Amino acid sequence: MSKGEGVDVEFKECNKELNQSVFDTVCSFSNRLGGYVFLGVKDSGEVIGVEIDSIQRIKRDFANNLNNPQKINPPLYIQLKEFVYQDKVVLYAYIPESSSVHTLNGTKIFDRNEDGDYDITKNQDLIAKMYARKSNRNSEDRIIPYANESWFDIATVKMAKD
Repeated sequence: MSKGEGVDVEFKECNKELNQSVFDTVCSFSNRLGGYVFLGVKDSGEVIGVEIDSIQRIKRDFANNLNNPQKINPPLYIQLKEFVYQDKVVLYAYIPESSSVHTLNGTKIFDRNEDGDYDITKNQDLIAKMYARKSNRNSEDRIIPYANESWFDIATVKMAKD
């Protein structure tokens, strides 16, 4: 936490309940390189902790929202974990990079840059780049282990070699 926020770390106060910006971050992390979200921590890195009476509700609300395709689509299956730091409970989750483009609330697409979540929904160029980045493997690069010689047209293979 001493290093602060960055492209793969985000702090959220959320000491009593989740706020919308948590899901902006989850969406942007899954659409970029992945990252850690910490609840109970101010933007400055100061740990304020999550209220003990709110922990189970926040965990439940987090999981329910991530499993709801009207909130995050495609859904994500991630659970918050907890640890104690300076006698305060911090909730956190690692959000992995996804091979899919995730939308928030059915319409918004978020991306991550530096320490911010950016709504790129109206930027067709950035959306196109995101889809291209997520489908960076060409079909020519894929190995099909069950393919055999009968799948290939020998004349086409010879023409491609020349």
